[in-house]
Amino acid sequence: MGSHHDILVIGGGMAGLSAAQALAATGRSVTVLDKGRGPGGRMATRRVESQGETLRFDHGAQYFTARDPAFRAVVAAWERDGIAASWPAAGEEAWVGTPGMNACVKAMAEALDVRWGVRAERLTRSAGLWQVIAAGQVFTASTLIVAVPAEQAAVLLADIAPPFAALAAGVASAPCWAVMASFAERLPLADTFRSDTAPVSWAARNSAKPGRGGPETWVIHASPARSRKLIDLPKDEVARTILADFFAAAGTASILPMHLDAHRWLYAQPEARKDGEGAHFDAALGLGVAGDWLQSPRIEGAWLSGRALAALVD
Repeated sequence: MGSHHDILVIGGGMAGLSAAQALAATGRSVTVLDKGRGPGGRMATRRVESQGETLRFDHGAQYFTARDPAFRAVVAAWERDGIAASWPAAGEEAWVGTPGMNACVKAMAEALDVRWGVRAERLTRSAGLWQVIAAGQVFTASTLIVAVPAEQAAVLLADIAPPFAALAAGVASAPCWAVMASFAERLPLADTFRSDTAPVSWAARNSAKPGRGGPETWVIHASPARSRKLIDLPKDEVARTILADFFAAAGTASILPMHLDAHRWLYAQPEARKDGEGAHFDAALGLGVAGDWLQSPRIEGAWLSGRALAALVD
């Protein structure tokens, strides 16, 4: 089973969708492949049914900032559409998707041809065309864009585009264990917690973000050092450990959660780049790479990278 496409984008996170959106706006035919079950990537929202209540957790990126004029214009449009709102508790420049962090990428994906649940396993090239092998399916395309975390891009491009693979392999990303907890009562704490020294680098009352509400829910991010130390432990054990870390760091007594879970982000935060070239495109191969790891390790960086790549595509 196979299908031919003009432009294929591997990765339906912010970088891939930004590139696809910009290319589609020029009249190009674009198809996006993503291994996830739905939109989000690291802008994910986890939905959980617990004791008759629906709990939602933004367990990936907690908020985003908008400094580039082009991205600010996009965020202003999202705000008008009711899919983003400012969140002063995280800072005067902080924004969140509403009603979940994934709302912005969801809206972008809905306007595009995105195939969810398709994991690109191998890339080959013959007769001037790209072949993407994915679980028994073969997608062919004239132009291929790879917009996945650096570590995944390095593996995918190793045989087919060594220079791009080497570029990706040179990037290290910090892991992050994210803990999701709900409580019967409000915790006696401010809406956000940050620390550069504690085992917990960030925590937020998720239910206090714009457009949320519902039971008392928290998302707690372990620091990179703590995440590395706990990297291969079972998630139930990690969740209990990090929750205890949080109460200790916040200086409050431990409170038993109603719901407790953890998610491991192996490639949560790519290191900041000094050159920040944004994107790379090899016109002879019809191959491009985009991602926050090429621009800046933020949601805005991912969007800018995708847009920069689209501008390079013939």
